[in-house]
Amino acid sequence: MKRALVLGAGGFIGSHLVKRLKQEGYWVRGVDLKNPEYSPTHADEFIVGDLQDVMVVAKVIDLGLDEVYQLAADMGGAGYIFTGDNDAQVMHNSALINLHVAHECSKKGVGKVFYSSSACVYPERNQMDPNNPKCGEDSVYPADPDSEYGWEKLFSERLYFSFSRNTGLNVKVARFHNIYGPEGAWNNGKEKAPAAICRKVAESAENGVVDIWGDGKQTRSFLYIDDCLDAVRSLMKGEFSGPVNIGSEEMIAINDFVKLVCDVSGKNVRINNIEGPTGVRGRSSDNRLIEEKLGWKPNYSLREGITKTYNWVASQSKKTVTV
Repeated sequence: MKRALVLGAGGFIGSHLVKRLKQEGYWVRGVDLKNPEYSPTHADEFIVGDLQDVMVVAKVIDLGLDEVYQLAADMGGAGYIFTGDNDAQVMHNSALINLHVAHECSKKGVGKVFYSSSACVYPERNQMDPNNPKCGEDSVYPADPDSEYGWEKLFSERLYFSFSRNTGLNVKVARFHNIYGPEGAWNNGKEKAPAAICRKVAESAENGVVDIWGDGKQTRSFLYIDDCLDAVRSLMKGEFSGPVNIGSEEMIAINDFVKLVCDVSGKNVRINNIEGPTGVRGRSSDNRLIEEKLGWKPNYSLREGITKTYNWVASQSKKTVTV
């Protein structure tokens, strides 16, 4: 039986990844500051601990691990990342975790290490046109991410590949593009656009109004969680190390995304565009490299994924109101 460690296993993607690995027959250890919020963990062993503490990292990364998945990070949606109020802790906390993890994985001879980077590494200058963003993997340099979160992710990519070159650590790196789905943050200030918009629509009255940051013409693509996990597992099984985009090419303007959520909900809701942090004007995954190297493409359309996600967020919102 293969042994895997998932760091950040209490979070959205991490908790889903633990479940997937268990379905594939792995023994899994999960680590996070907290247990998963919306359902019990599927991990064989779950350790609550702070990965900024080198002693915790040394404890959880032991000899004989076949795979380590490093998803732990200080992160959130636009309201958390782009205001600038959290820059120091975002950079310090995440960098410290990755410095400890890369060193310990190399020291303990871990089989493979997956690091979850982000589309936020891409230069802001290539994402000014909402209709034609450029996010090919080779476009990342000269570097100019739009946030300190992006700068830390780019630093950590280089950190892991440095360990790969100098110590032989088998590293896999993927840049996630707006992963969404059920059991993710939806009302705690760290939720991303899909969950936030689903919540606003779910909690609005019929013929009500939802506030949307920016003019709503900014574009994004969103990838459903099951597709993300398929891509991660494909990367880990193959020879290609990355970095590689994991995302969707189904780009949509934010106002149109709100209309899609309204259509799924059956509600007629008016959009009120207001000032607020929005990030780059346009972003969508460029999937040419991952198709070439892994033969991977998303299976879920945006409507299919959002239907599942909206129904879950709406159910959570009802529970909160009931309580």
